[in-house]
Amino acid sequence: QVQLVESGGGLVQAGDSLRLSCAASGRPFSNLYMAWFRQAPGKESEYVAVINWNGDTTSYADSVEGRFSISRENAGNTMYLQMNSLKPEDTAVYYCAADPRISGPIVARSSYAYWGQGTQVTVSS
Repeated sequence: QVQLVESGGGLVQAGDSLRLSCAASGRPFSNLYMAWFRQAPGKESEYVAVINWNGDTTSYADSVEGRFSISRENAGNTMYLQMNSLKPEDTAVYYCAADPRISGPIVARSSYAYWGQGTQVTVSS
């Protein structure tokens, strides 16, 4: 089992920055692929970004490419999402996800076995 706890959400204005954190426990963190998803009210869950086990490979959704940056600190069992130039359409609950191996599409929720409870990000215009 893997336990994931997100933090760092909040209310900001358009153009501001936030950094989300995801603390993991329960199994060796360096063995996990890690990802961020988000879900806005009334909308389906949306893939945001993924990072591989050692952090040398990342991928982003087109909607956040160039504004968001995913990273990880294996020694501290923590993953981050640096969000810059935030827009009102970035408003959502952000979830971190993990899996020891991605057997399906990286953009699919079903590819990740472990999930956090989410942290709210609200961007005002």
